[in-house]
Amino acid sequence: MRRTRVLTAVLALAAGLLTGGPPALAAAPPDRPAATADAPARSALAADTYTWKNARIDGGGFVPGIVFNRSERNLAYARTDIGGAYRWQEQTKSWTPLLDSVGWDDWGHTGVVSLASDPVDPDRVYAAAGTYTNDWDPNNGAVLRSADRGASWRKADLPFKLGGNMPGRGMGERLAVDPHRNSVLYLGAPSGKGLWRSTDSGASWSKVTAFPNPGTYVQDPGDTSGYASDNQGIVWVTFDESTGTPGSATRTIYVGVADTENAVYRSTDAGATWQRVAGQPTGQLAHKGVLDTENGHLYLAYSDKGGPYDGGKGRLWRYTTATGTWTDISPVAEADTYYGFSGLTVDRQNPGTLMATAYSSWWPDTQIFRSTDSGATWTRAWDYSSYPNRANRYTMDVSSVPWLTWGANPSPPEQTPKLGWMTEALEIDPFDPDRMMYGTGATVYGTENLTNWDRDTTFTITPMVRGLEETAVNDLVSPPSGAPLLSGLLDIGGFRHTDLTKVPSMMFTQPNFTATTSLDFAESHPNTVVRAGDLDSGPHIAFSTDNGANWFAGTDPSGVSGGGTVAAGADGSRFVWSPRGAGVHHTTGFGTSWSASSGIPEGAVVESDRVDPKTFYGFRSGKFYVSTDGGATFTASPATGLPSGDSVRFKVLPGAKGDIWLAGGESGGTYGLWHSTNGGQSFTELQGVDEADTVGFGKAAPGASYQTVFTSAKIDGVRGIFRSTDQGRSWTRINDDAHQWGWTGAAITGDPRVYGRVYVATNGRGIVYGDTSDTGGGDDGGGGTDPDPDPEPTGACKVTYEITNQWSDGFQAQVQVTNTGPDAWKGWSLTWSFTDGQRVSQLWNGVHAQSGPAVTVRNADWNGTVAAGSSVGFGFTASRSATNTEPAAFALDGRACTVA
Repeated sequence: MRRTRVLTAVLALAAGLLTGGPPALAAAPPDRPAATADAPARSALAADTYTWKNARIDGGGFVPGIVFNRSERNLAYARTDIGGAYRWQEQTKSWTPLLDSVGWDDWGHTGVVSLASDPVDPDRVYAAAGTYTNDWDPNNGAVLRSADRGASWRKADLPFKLGGNMPGRGMGERLAVDPHRNSVLYLGAPSGKGLWRSTDSGASWSKVTAFPNPGTYVQDPGDTSGYASDNQGIVWVTFDESTGTPGSATRTIYVGVADTENAVYRSTDAGATWQRVAGQPTGQLAHKGVLDTENGHLYLAYSDKGGPYDGGKGRLWRYTTATGTWTDISPVAEADTYYGFSGLTVDRQNPGTLMATAYSSWWPDTQIFRSTDSGATWTRAWDYSSYPNRANRYTMDVSSVPWLTWGANPSPPEQTPKLGWMTEALEIDPFDPDRMMYGTGATVYGTENLTNWDRDTTFTITPMVRGLEETAVNDLVSPPSGAPLLSGLLDIGGFRHTDLTKVPSMMFTQPNFTATTSLDFAESHPNTVVRAGDLDSGPHIAFSTDNGANWFAGTDPSGVSGGGTVAAGADGSRFVWSPRGAGVHHTTGFGTSWSASSGIPEGAVVESDRVDPKTFYGFRSGKFYVSTDGGATFTASPATGLPSGDSVRFKVLPGAKGDIWLAGGESGGTYGLWHSTNGGQSFTELQGVDEADTVGFGKAAPGASYQTVFTSAKIDGVRGIFRSTDQGRSWTRINDDAHQWGWTGAAITGDPRVYGRVYVATNGRGIVYGDTSDTGGGDDGGGGTDPDPDPEPTGACKVTYEITNQWSDGFQAQVQVTNTGPDAWKGWSLTWSFTDGQRVSQLWNGVHAQSGPAVTVRNADWNGTVAAGSSVGFGFTASRSATNTEPAAFALDGRACTVA
């Protein structure tokens, strides 16, 4: 459920995430201070090619929009409120993420408030991106445009913000392509910014000054944060394709406005002038406007609130475009509604068949309505047989995502799994009347035998969500034995992953936290695990003695209002907890009785020493604290020079008493990465690390004695995910421009059992993990960051060329180049030839040139150094003809490479 995200994640982001505004890449590193004995000189950045995947959860967040292309079968997109956009892959029945290239500085562009798929040119797709319209997001919104189905994007910045995670985000779609002149697009803006138009396929935008109403509705005018008090603006645009011809702008356009008295406007002269549609209903908001041009009906779903959480009354209306007649076609009397309507779709193969959802019916379940006679009569997905018992037209099979039952055993009329909640996205496949998809607050559900409904035969609903990973991650731990990964998540608590490629059977239960804020395990007894989290009512701490497979609740000290951070002693005999709403506390045993700790302020972040079971550490507002008596008393250390704010995370190295790494700070202030080897009595700042937000440890590289260090940081002017195998003397960037995932500042950890493996917390793209192609370990120790103008790598090379996606006239490919020689490359240049007329249109993580069939790719300014045994990768999109033969040979500065 996404209610928690607004109340916890967003408020936390306002204090933490928004501290940074670093560029994703910089052209050259800034000057560095001289090396000291405590901070030895660093070597240049190196690069390694990683394979990135999601630890499978399948879903987990709100999907407010699903868009099918109207001219090509099986082409569909989904948008999420904070986790980017996805394209449907029919062959695998899965979703492919499209916005992983969004970088740290533009993290807000992972929130997508609207999507539009071009009905004339199916290769083109557009996304209106931006997460918040208040100051939680410092940047304006943008319209992203792609000519290759989202494989690559260009950006048009807007002079206002967009709200992918704001109230009203389930209304829409606010972005639309003219079906006759596809260079024309319209975008409805929030915050009173009005209606906007592009006439050059989204490259530039201008305000439609003739449009008379920018909207008036706000959820809560008294909200001083600006979140609930923003004008929800213009919420949908619908073209009447019956009023145009190919090549000429469509004449009639309908626009929905967040205004309970003036919700629908129309232009009949291609947007030159606009009028309020006469006779329209008042008192509610039109969430959706869907046009059936064959029958001349505009269908509208109304609610008294903007959603996606609220809504107590609603109606469905039909507007006959030829006569101007309004007809109330609601399936129930208004007095009997306790919900609003939003999800709305028309069967394009069977005009007159439409469906709608009661999106805000939280209890006992959502409702879906279906009509086959243009709304004259309706049937429901479920009815009462004899209260409280239900008769369902459907069966639900969630075996592919079993946690969707929430481990619940509700009393009738509730059922588990639920049909859904927050069901604002609902679409019938325009080419297949049997396929329907709808979004909920946790997943995408669908069916492929929908028309059984009309034959009074049961149809089957299943999750259609594989590949769509939308969770916000708070914490990650990888114990030395047992499950390789335990996670702490917003909204759905967290999971124990025994296999990263499979969906866990259930989230953490007993209790089910609405958000797990902190996790830890006893280093020498990893079956002992503790988690702290948020819960509307009930305990805020839980323990496990079987590596997180089963849990039991602890007891809260007085005053606790939230999870905070928690630490387990190295042997599992004691715990220290810093909950929200109460000071730091300690206990022996499993939290049946807590005692207040002294010497440490409320709100401190706490961690445990990984060797000494009585030693614990804390940090608050620039001060580091140490306890040697099991957390009973803390003493401020004399360490100075640490960040003064509280956007700080620190970790203690397993196997080494008092070896502490601390990351954090804020832009414009002290910000970086520090290391202590004396239990926090003093810290040394690592030179060359401009900013760091997380730190974690993984298995040491072959031949290395010190564990691998991972961080989400900015090093030598480059933002990314970094690895060091030599205690921070040198760093390797292990992600690339195509894999950035917006904000990654919550948590990171390596795997103590697999060298190079790293788990990265994202704010909406789930748990991302990477595996290295570097089997030899160790990072390159020399060379400069700038590429050699005439690179001459020594030794052999191996190339892997993989086509990762292709369509009628284009494709996407990934190339990996491995240094199989004895020496490091200090700059590289790869060449090959295409035999079928392919032309590279865009390339990332390198610089390309093409002359006829010959392609040359040189390193970018940050990935020219490639250690012996390591790899570097780049990707590109290109045009193609009917055939797409892969290159047969590659050369590195004239030296032939082995082709894998």
